Amino acid sequence: MVQYSVAQRKNVRILLVGDAGVGKTSLILSLVSEEFPEDVPPKAEEITIPANVTPEQVPTNIVDYSSTEQSDETLNEEILKAHVVCIVYSVEDDVSLDRITSHWLPLVRNAIGTEQTRKPIVLVGNKVDLIEYSTIDSVLTIMEDFPEVESCVECSAKTLHNISEMFYYAQKAVLHPTSPLYIMEEQDLTPACKKSLVRIFKICDIDGDNLLNDYELNLFQRRCFNTPLQPQILDEVKIVIQKNIPDGIYHDAVTLKGFLFLHCLFIQRGRNETTWAVLRRFGYNEQLEMCKDYLRPTLKIPPGSSTELSHRGQQFLIALFERYDKDGDGALSPEEHKMLFSTCPSAPWSYSTDIRKSCPTNDQGWVTLHGWLCRWTLMTLIDVMKTLEYLAYLGFNVHENDSQLAAIHVTRERRIDLAKRQSSRSVYMCHVIGPKGAGKTGMCRGFLVDDMKSLIGKEFRTNVVHCVNTVQVYGQEKHLLLRDIDVKHALDPLQPQEVNCDVACLVYDSSNPRSFEYIARIYIKYYAESKIPVMIVGTKGDLEERRQDYLLQPAEFCKKYKILEPHLFSLKSNKKEVYTKLATMAAFPHLRQFGLMTEDPTLWWKAGLGVAAATVLGIVVMKALHSAATHARY
Repeated sequence: MVQYSVAQRKNVRILLVGDAGVGKTSLILSLVSEEFPEDVPPKAEEITIPANVTPEQVPTNIVDYSSTEQSDETLNEEILKAHVVCIVYSVEDDVSLDRITSHWLPLVRNAIGTEQTRKPIVLVGNKVDLIEYSTIDSVLTIMEDFPEVESCVECSAKTLHNISEMFYYAQKAVLHPTSPLYIMEEQDLTPACKKSLVRIFKICDIDGDNLLNDYELNLFQRRCFNTPLQPQILDEVKIVIQKNIPDGIYHDAVTLKGFLFLHCLFIQRGRNETTWAVLRRFGYNEQLEMCKDYLRPTLKIPPGSSTELSHRGQQFLIALFERYDKDGDGALSPEEHKMLFSTCPSAPWSYSTDIRKSCPTNDQGWVTLHGWLCRWTLMTLIDVMKTLEYLAYLGFNVHENDSQLAAIHVTRERRIDLAKRQSSRSVYMCHVIGPKGAGKTGMCRGFLVDDMKSLIGKEFRTNVVHCVNTVQVYGQEKHLLLRDIDVKHALDPLQPQEVNCDVACLVYDSSNPRSFEYIARIYIKYYAESKIPVMIVGTKGDLEERRQDYLLQPAEFCKKYKILEPHLFSLKSNKKEVYTKLATMAAFPHLRQFGLMTEDPTLWWKAGLGVAAATVLGIVVMKALHSAATHARY
């Protein structure tokens, strides 16, 4: 189990400032020696406290300031270098207390300027051993006027009272700052904090009932703090919520209002570290933005390899789909789809156009579970970093207790597939290339529907260029992605990313005598010397086949270059064997010249044996052989 969290600071730098004689140097020396120094120098040397002796396990540098030994310029430099500034005053000296607002706080603000983030400040009242009253009420008023003041503490360098606590508060102001979480004036969470916690609540609401029951709260506790939530403590938490927020508990479960109140209470009681632990576990940085490394962890993809969903990735997406399919109809309505991605900045694709044009849907155009997995398979192949990002938004890291890299499978390199004489992939990219009007888009869309005849007469106007579905290749399910390569003019050069694929499908209009020349030139220029399998498809096969105005007819061309005979395709025929053939050719890239199969049909049978050898169950082997025999008759 990997507990992934956002990396914190490598060190904390604390600067002590204040009027002369308030005891800054004494505080530092008392902390280090654990006794009050009788002989105090004008300024203490910089001190480094090792990580293993600090509460937060972070190395800490403590820096002193002396007006007699340092200039204003040096002070400004130290303020900029510091992560937190402790303004020390003497509790018995009203003047030093007044100068917090009249001198020191404005000085720190001016030193920082307008371009940097707010510098956290801790107000430290020293010499409490000399008085019998407290100055905290006066300091609290200052905190209301200056939001950068994170906390205040009274202590004594002489009696060592609250010395270690003072430096802990300073450390905490850096590692667990209040200002990003809480608005002191409004006594409420910041909008950014609320937004983050709402997302976390939704991710932890496994059954999607807008409540966190005991089981879900226990999982939340384990994920964030690696420890179970004791029943007695859980009951006490519910009582506190119920007492303060009547609608914070419903049916003995915590509502969103109750969840937000609980974190507000943590912060009000000075337990910022609890809320920060939750936020960091769910990928947030100090600015309450999702950390780049959390969203997009490093993934090494060797040249010639591709990316697919792993079994864990598929299982997570299936569970997610089922959670949001509220009516259990096996499809996500637009509203269900919107709710599913409510933990993300936006959906990764357009539901109204992209989904309907790129993957299988039901009769209403709603994405089915099958289409859902197809669409994620498509994104994982063409933009795996986007898949990683959205898996993080959706909570994979938390639910699976691992980085979302566990959801990705990187395939072996294509050169190894060629050497092994079989592809190990389950997802293949097919580029569909042909002249305008040849019927490429209709052929691609036909892959998505059960009744291809329903597409006849439709105009395909869209920017969606990928269609994805599954096919059976000798008893094994494979995903085939069809990419519609839009080349407007015959002389337009193809880019390398438009040529390279697992299998190329060159399409011409069999009823147009000037159509074949275009793909013949494409083949000779880009594919004749490559190792990419190629299939030539003549569309509109229901119309009269016309003789092509080219020096070789399609069948002669294929015979010359030893590629499979042209496959005639028609939406009216409603036959889909063309997609199975394309996937089979991609599965066996070593059989580059599939035209030989027309002369030796046993090559189809031998290809089937390659798949059968990789199959464990005997019945699947029999199906593979039977399927191979069927394909041999193509």
